[in-house]
Amino acid sequence: MVPWAKAGVGAIATQAWINVSYGPVGLQLLESGLSASQVMQRLLASDPNSEVRQVSIVDAKGHTAAHTGRDCMNWAGHLTGNGFSCQGNILASSRVVESMAHAFETTAGDINDKLLSALSAGQAAGGDRRGQQSAAILVVREKGGYGGYNDRYLDLRVDEHVHPVEELRRIFRIYDMTILSREDPVNLLVIDAEISNKIQKNLKRLGMYEGSVNGTFDDNTKKALRNFVHTYNFENRMHDDGRIWKSILAYMDEMPGNR
Repeated sequence: MVPWAKAGVGAIATQAWINVSYGPVGLQLLESGLSASQVMQRLLASDPNSEVRQVSIVDAKGHTAAHTGRDCMNWAGHLTGNGFSCQGNILASSRVVESMAHAFETTAGDINDKLLSALSAGQAAGGDRRGQQSAAILVVREKGGYGGYNDRYLDLRVDEHVHPVEELRRIFRIYDMTILSREDPVNLLVIDAEISNKIQKNLKRLGMYEGSVNGTFDDNTKKALRNFVHTYNFENRMHDDGRIWKSILAYMDEMPGNR
């Protein structure tokens, strides 16, 4: 119910005593050309219970608007910056959103890394004072979904868990390996004799290669590697040019097999 986003339009988080309509209605208003602050004014003006709502808006240009109603339960508040907004209610203290904002601004990497870092920092600072329950991350970009058929680049959630942020990170690592294509090219290795030998040993251990372990990246080895990649849904990281990602080699190393 909380996160809403549309590629090229913006993102909205509706919280506290949630008014779910803030999400779709707000995105429609953003798409019509209104700014984040103008959309906020419209949403609040049409809601007689706005003082128990919490909502933030970031438009596609990075402009932000945030509202924490005076009747939201303490601690409640928000902190906005260039292209982001951190907010919460029934939090341990203001340090939660302050830590989130600091993590978002200082974490290296892309939007995925920054959002996950902000969630972890908020939890480390005390999080929700009632305890832990759920976590989610939503990132949209045009044709960013699987196969380019939708805009849902990253849409993960943990609805009920003892340690939801850690669980979200675990799920993200799997999603990152199997769906996303965002590695630094420096991690793309030429398959020389040493790496070919390692690939052959791993695939043989996993029962996916019957040839010799000789360090030659021949047709049988290529076919076995391609079969491995497709079996474990790593198509987004497949290369037919004699190169392989470090992450796939590491994944092979960590897989259980007949050692």
